[in-house]
Amino acid sequence: MPKVKMPRKSTNVDMTAMCDVAFLLLTFFMLATKFKPDEPVTVVTPNSISEIPIPDADIMLITVDPKGRVFFSVDNKNNTRRNLIEDVNEYKSLNLTQQEIATFTHGASIGVPFNQLKSYLSADPAQRTEFDQQTAGIPTDTVNTSDQNELAAWIRMARNNNPKIRIAIKADGDASYPEIKKVIKTLENWKIFKFNLITGLKAVPPGTAAYEIQNAGLKK
Repeated sequence: MPKVKMPRKSTNVDMTAMCDVAFLLLTFFMLATKFKPDEPVTVVTPNSISEIPIPDADIMLITVDPKGRVFFSVDNKNNTRRNLIEDVNEYKSLNLTQQEIATFTHGASIGVPFNQLKSYLSADPAQRTEFDQQTAGIPTDTVNTSDQNELAAWIRMARNNNPKIRIAIKADGDASYPEIKKVIKTLENWKIFKFNLITGLKAVPPGTAAYEIQNAGLKK
């Protein structure tokens, strides 16, 4: 009796539809994603064993670079940045244009005094980059009512616009302590005693209490 040959079916799968979907998704994410602007200064933070993450929203970031210059930034959740710059514009009578306000709203950290803010925001990106390299940073002091402590005004107006905002200090390992102390003293003068210090992550040293806690589950 002759053998019945089963027809062979192709094992190839038509991937055309899947490729189309993949490229459509890729195009969507490329067009819809908003990239975070680059920070004006590079900061190398000290290392610690803390693993507490900093959230992406409701954050006020105070940066201290190796020269001790102070930069200030907040995220734009609920239009916090736009509301903040409008308050600064009114408070200091800067007469900012809508384009200059938009530049601040979508920009990164600010490190210029109030009297240079309009010139900074009206400059093109290349000029702002050069400005960031030459600026002396936001003026700070240990007295919040001092005209020399413009950081205190930034902090006050930012908290007025977002009472839930969390404060993080990102200081370079080579920054001088007196400059960092001015930032902390400014926070204390506003009765702010809870804030985060951003650090790099290092391994927990063996023999310490933190090491024993970390490895307690592995010994069971």
